[in-house]
Amino acid sequence: MNQDEMKQRTKLFALGIIRPVESLPKGQTSKVLGRQLLKSGTSVGSNYRSACRAKSVADFISKMGIVEEEADESLYWMELLIEAGIEVNLNMEV
Repeated sequence: MNQDEMKQRTKLFALGIIRPVESLPKGQTSKVLGRQLLKSGTSVGSNYRSACRAKSVADFISKMGIVEEEADESLYWMELLIEAGIEVNLNMEV
């Protein structure tokens, strides 16, 4: 997969996060977890684009580590929403 394809996939991931977060119930827990998910889920693509501008291999590896951390954090917030029984549509289709 080339950089342009990965940039597109990470953007689609962000869009797939935005829609379910917008549909969360309006409770305090949903608001906090949704905000966390929105922040981590949309930062995957922005951090990947930053990695594409890396100045060295070491810089690229470091920045890709951030991408991986944000993707894993997104999974964590999704798991919390689901396990807390908060109704969320995680259909990631855009």
